[in-house]
Amino acid sequence: MIRLLVADDEDLVRGALVALLGLEDDLTVVAEAATSADAVRLTLEHRPDIAVLDLEMPPADGLRAAEGIRAESSVKIILVTRHARPGVLRRALSVGVRGFVPKTTPAARLAEIIRDVAAGRRYVDPDIAASALTEGDCPLSDRELEVLRASRTGASIKEIATQVHLAPGTVRNYLSSAMAKLGVGSRHAAAHRAWEEGWI
Repeated sequence: MIRLLVADDEDLVRGALVALLGLEDDLTVVAEAATSADAVRLTLEHRPDIAVLDLEMPPADGLRAAEGIRAESSVKIILVTRHARPGVLRRALSVGVRGFVPKTTPAARLAEIIRDVAAGRRYVDPDIAASALTEGDCPLSDRELEVLRASRTGASIKEIATQVHLAPGTVRNYLSSAMAKLGVGSRHAAAHRAWEEGWI
């Protein structure tokens, strides 16, 4: 029996996934989570064979949850996402995620992928993999990425400056530069775009 944790902040999606996976003879869901923090806590508590995590979960995201889980255990992780950006795939693979699937994947196919991952194999959606091979490089500097990562929490300019050890004016300059390069009108939009692309 393959023991699973399923984490998704949308109750309906999580409930449907749990019900559908529960129909499989060799799969059992031992825990459910609605946040990335609960996903980490419950995975470490229940020690499932595989954690199936939604990428877009508050308060951080599925990648942060994957990092937290992998830092403390050998539980295998499958990320499920609506926004299958190539940069996110690269980050996911770098933290040891074993499966990367879009939310359009049928439940029966996901069950097959779970079995493959449980057997030690890796699965990456072919369309996402193809995009990753053809995507251009990130146009942002390391410092621009650093301030965008800090701004993603909703922190003020002063708080970001303290966190990244820069003057507030310098932080504003980096944010303005990143916004111009990405063609967006706010630092929040720039941070969201950088996150979607998998750069932060």
